[in-house]
Amino acid sequence: MTSLIDIQNQIALLQKQAEEIKATQLAETIADILAKMEAFGITVDDLDRSKGRARKPAAVAKSGNPAPIKYRGPNGETWTGRGLMPRWLAAKVAEGQAKETFAV
Repeated sequence: MTSLIDIQNQIALLQKQAEEIKATQLAETIADILAKMEAFGITVDDLDRSKGRARKPAAVAKSGNPAPIKYRGPNGETWTGRGLMPRWLAAKVAEGQAKETFAV
């Protein structure tokens, strides 16, 4: 059975090997890209210009003006008249008061 220390040592060794391979491949990849850029006559400015053709992020929808308040409760609660009737107004209507009593 392998111990935790042995496994941690193996992990450290493998991580070191991975970093070395990555460094080697990075240099090779950069050299390959530079060679292709030179062969095709591509400059860094060309790459920057090509970004402009990329898909632009979707615009964030702006909310319009908030709906005006149509009803105000005795404790300062408000309702625009849109959506479900709020509990405070539903309770007052259930008590027999007209909803128009709270109209602003």
